[in-house]
Amino acid sequence: MANPLRGPTFAFMRYSFLIIFLALFACSQQSADTNATTGSRQPAVSGQQPAVAPFPETFETGSKGAYSEADEPLATGSWKFAEALIGTSPQDHKRGERAARLHNLGRIRMNFDVPAGVQRITISAAAYGQDDPSTWELWLSRDGGRSYQQSGQRIETRGPQLVPHVFEGAVGQPIRLEVRKTSGLNSRLNIDDIRLETAQGPAVAANTGVSGGYFENRGSSSPTAAPQSPARPPQPTTANSQPATTPADNLALGNPSGATSDPANASNYLLVHSEFTIGYHAGRGIPTWVSWHIGRGDLGKAPRQNNFRPDAGLPRQFYQVSPASYSRSGFDKGHNCPSGDRTADLDANSATFLMTNMVPQAPQNNQQTWAHLEEYGRGQVQRGQEVYIIMGSYGRGGTGTNGFAQTLDQGRVTVPARIWKVMVILPEGQNDLQRLTTDPNVRVLAIDTPNDNSVNPDWQQYLTSVDRIEAATGLDLLSALPRDTQARLQKMVDGGKMQ
Repeated sequence: MANPLRGPTFAFMRYSFLIIFLALFACSQQSADTNATTGSRQPAVSGQQPAVAPFPETFETGSKGAYSEADEPLATGSWKFAEALIGTSPQDHKRGERAARLHNLGRIRMNFDVPAGVQRITISAAAYGQDDPSTWELWLSRDGGRSYQQSGQRIETRGPQLVPHVFEGAVGQPIRLEVRKTSGLNSRLNIDDIRLETAQGPAVAANTGVSGGYFENRGSSSPTAAPQSPARPPQPTTANSQPATTPADNLALGNPSGATSDPANASNYLLVHSEFTIGYHAGRGIPTWVSWHIGRGDLGKAPRQNNFRPDAGLPRQFYQVSPASYSRSGFDKGHNCPSGDRTADLDANSATFLMTNMVPQAPQNNQQTWAHLEEYGRGQVQRGQEVYIIMGSYGRGGTGTNGFAQTLDQGRVTVPARIWKVMVILPEGQNDLQRLTTDPNVRVLAIDTPNDNSVNPDWQQYLTSVDRIEAATGLDLLSALPRDTQARLQKMVDGGKMQ
């Protein structure tokens, strides 16, 4: 009888065992090599968190191939991508096989913190392919992603070479970062090799949970299309469920000048932000009017950001007014929509410091007369009212601390002669436009002041009517209301009673 251990069956069994052993050994070696060279995560064991690699984040483990908003697991942890993807084409400028690519107003953000001790942040950037230059900003969160503050200056990136940019860390606090592309629709940006360094070496994630923060949905549109209002995340509410203002609320009383989103309409350009809507006059370098709404959901504890900056939402061919345009002029950068009206969160407050929201305002007018009026408006909201506001300016030439001036910045920014505001005040509620026609408690407060440093601090000295402001400016205010309601409210001259 043949010995089964020496026949063909035994030979086949030995061969099979050898193949299985070699395959397992090869897989083990390949896994070790991959993690040693690329820092990719080990496969997760059931019930365990996947291991994460220290920085830099090189995007080499990512595979996100679409611009839609989504979380992406990377070597350092989970990242949020909005209008951004992992680029692998020859046109993506990168140090390995992959880099992040942002288009429109794309963002990428860590969904995790790194511990306190980060001394330096380095981010490399290049223009995608042969695209035009892009601008971008670094924002940091120190409270687990609930709020963000800009770090350093806005960066302009041009050309195909990856250029590293160094930012200061936050040694005393855990941080997470967000890269925000701030340029227009016709350029793309590559981001690669994000390094966070401590005194001991590369930073490593402290947690990988997604918490806090949000991205605005900044869908692209053609330059001549009607502007798409950024979608806001779920808004904070007060005890009586009063929500924060939406973009639709800001223009609920009508478009006073019939402004459009056509860049060719440079003297009457419609610029929509979540926090306010602007009728912008590029030739004057200031808004003709700004419209917004305040309810209790808009008032919170976010601190004043003071990050005055050009508005990237303007068409590229418009002159970009900057804080330097007002330097040593003797005029304040006077808000239309005030910082104090947008304190529900840091992003909302930050938006009020866009230069498209500013006019050259005499310091006495800005810091006293107008400040008292703004406080009065917020006081009404805190007493259970909501307020629709339209503010603007007209004329040419005002008097600041350096005397009379007609323009700033070599004629690019007009100093207005008069500054006005209309406030429509009504009790909190629903169906506001309908209630404006029937509620006897509706008030209309109209103020028109000289842009002069000798202006009276008491804003009640400048009460007027909407009709008179319309006659002076040529605007059609409260145009969304029925004609009989509009005519009745516009004749009112409020007594300015301090309630």
